[in-house]
Parts: sequence; structure tokens; C-alpha cells
Amino acid sequence: MLITDKNIDGGKPFDWGRTSSDYAKYRDIYPEEFYRQLTERGLGVGGQKCLDLGTGTGVLPRNMYRFGAEWTGADISDGQIAEAKRLAAEQGMDITFITSPTEDIDFPDGSFDLITACQCFWYFDHERTSPMLARMLKSGGKLAVMQLAWLPADDEIAGRSEELVLRFSPNWTGAGFTRKPVFIDEAVLKHFRVTERIGFDSMVHFTRESWHGRMRACRGVGASLSGAELAEWEREHRELLEKTAPEEFDVLHYAAMAILEPV
Repeated sequence: MLITDKNIDGGKPFDWGRTSSDYAKYRDIYPEEFYRQLTERGLGVGGQKCLDLGTGTGVLPRNMYRFGAEWTGADISDGQIAEAKRLAAEQGMDITFITSPTEDIDFPDGSFDLITACQCFWYFDHERTSPMLARMLKSGGKLAVMQLAWLPADDEIAGRSEELVLRFSPNWTGAGFTRKPVFIDEAVLKHFRVTERIGFDSMVHFTRESWHGRMRACRGVGASLSGAELAEWEREHRELLEKTAPEEFDVLHYAAMAILEPV
């Protein structure tokens, strides 16, 4: 499904379904501390019902499944949901996955103890979704907004790879990430209040091949480039890594989370 948003990448269309196989293989990279930050706060644990928005290939529900909560994952892309279902089935996990834009999700009032949105919150229409999400949470329920991004100014490999993405997608708004809190806009704050903010550095391990796949799965590459552009990007990126990166390496990332509750 092609998505166009004038506030993202200068309005350049992108389709996450084009990245689904890479997403399934290369984007399950969140560190253990990412999940521990939730469970230490009693979120996503046994006896709870949880909804993961923009679930992609179900990375968050699949990694949180061992803590005993009941998970539902939703994503706008059929391709992403197909991969999520495949991976959950292979891992023997009973997770419900649905294809739906967040704006169209409709569960009864008080359905969930926890709603999560990881690496996707900026895509949503917050005027429409914020009251809906507040309504779907149980009393005492929480909304957790999370992201994990490499730091191009502080990590040489990440910086060089990002420069190459920008040569092919100069309006890519995913570039230039720095250590900063998750942005929560005013439309959300009409219905929620931020109760806690969390941030930490994390070194994520890659091989040349897995970093190449991770970069190919990003919005500015696999989700938006034409076939010919993607082939050329791949050639140049592989050449870049062969010249500048060891066979295995760590990339510096920053994780940011915001925990919110309805007002």
C-alpha cells in the first residue's frame, strides 16, 4: 500500500510492503533493555491485554510474548502482517494480527491494559487517534511510545550509510537523529499526560550483511526507491561497507520512550 504524507520525505510515496522480507529478517534488533524497561514497570506482563500499533512484522509482540500478556498487533501493510503471522506461527506464538490503519481500529472501551507504538507514532493522525486510544484503555492503562535510532553524528558507519541514503532520497526525513525525547504533540496531550520519559544508549551488533539489510529496509531505501535506484544503492552500499567496515561491528543507537496515561 502506497502512503503519501506531505510531512514525511517531502511527500515522496513509500510502501512498507516492499520491505517486508527484509523487515522480518533484519529489523528485529531492539536490545533486551528495551523490553525490560516495560516489564520493570509492570507493562506487558501476565494477565494483561496489549495492543501494538504499527506492529510491522510483530517485533514487539513476539519479543514480549514470553512475559505472558495477550497481544494484538495491527499494521496498515498486508505484507508486514503476513510476515508477522508467519514468524509468530513458526515460533509457536498465539498472537492476533490485523491489517488496519491505526485510524480505523475499533475495539470496545476499556479493552487494553497497554497500547504500544514503536517506531511509528509520527505516522498517525493524532486528532483522530488520541481520543480513540484513550477510550480503549482500561482504568490505569498506559500508552507507551518508543523509538530506537542510530546516531549518525556519533557513529562513523551509520553516518556514512545515512549519507548514501540521502544521495538517493534527499528529502528523507529519517536522517539526522540525535539524542532527544520522543515527541508528543499537543493533539495527544489533550487526551493523555506523560508520566515518565526514558532514554538510553545502546550498541547494536551487526554483520556487514545484516547492516546492509537493515539499511535497505528503511523508508528512504527499500520502501521508496525504484527498482533501478535500489539496485544502484545496493551496489554502492555494499562497496562502501567493504571499504570502510569490518565484517562485524556495533552501531551506536539511542532508545527513547514515553509512558502516558489518559487524563
